[in-house]
Amino acid sequence: MGRHMWGKTAGALVLAVTVAAASGCSGSSDEATTKPAAKANTISVEGASATFQDAVTKQDMEDGCQSKEPGSCWEQMLALMEPARALRKAMNAEKSVGPEFWTEAYALIDTMEEGIAVGDDKGVPVADEVMAKALSNRDEVFGSAHDLVDWLDEHPIK
Repeated sequence: MGRHMWGKTAGALVLAVTVAAASGCSGSSDEATTKPAAKANTISVEGASATFQDAVTKQDMEDGCQSKEPGSCWEQMLALMEPARALRKAMNAEKSVGPEFWTEAYALIDTMEEGIAVGDDKGVPVADEVMAKALSNRDEVFGSAHDLVDWLDEHPIK
């Protein structure tokens, strides 16, 4: 009896899905051609560059992440990644120059992504600056962000 009931239930579900699919597809092809395609919201490279540079400046003005404690600068790191990712999208959409133009900028954003991929702020665990850079992911994010600001200043797109 249980198998018989399950078969009826499955059959009813298949019927319901079929009816729903058929009713959803019953519109005329004219309706599909009259609707405009959704246009992606893209920001210009100039706008994305300004937003990114403003984020780096803001981070520097607030405190520049002076704390050496692990986890104390994670929010600031993430705050720089969002505009960096938007900048990469804008660079990808820019057609006035080819991808080879952006090679160094892409590399800097990729380095920032590597620092973020660690998943948290490793802090600055030792007093030795050389060793601290090797053990911390801050330089990958903050250092590369500052290098990218410099690169953008040297390679303006308008």
